[in-house]
Amino acid sequence: MSSDDQIDLVFKALAAPIRRDLMDALKDNPQTTGELCARFDTLNRCTVMQHISVLEDAGLVIARKQGRQRWNCLNALPIKQIHDRWIGAYASGAVDLLARMESDMATVPADA
Repeated sequence: MSSDDQIDLVFKALAAPIRRDLMDALKDNPQTTGELCARFDTLNRCTVMQHISVLEDAGLVIARKQGRQRWNCLNALPIKQIHDRWIGAYASGAVDLLARMESDMATVPADA
């Protein structure tokens, strides 16, 4: 799979609010599928698992089985890769602009 195909999967996974909510639930610590199902009790278990599967396919969630439990962990690396590709260059330009503004402000006399 090409890197552009992988990025497409990430954007598609992030397009659904419920999947972003699932990622929010995982950002502080890994959770079992059962815990996620309990947290999103308006959805049935099958639906929650389908959303987790989409996140896994995009590389945003890493799941591992431990005994009878399936632990889901957030993997923020694909989002960082998107940031580095599209946002990072613009962010560094903004930081440079702020640095120039600060420098310009420091050279302006206080009574001006």
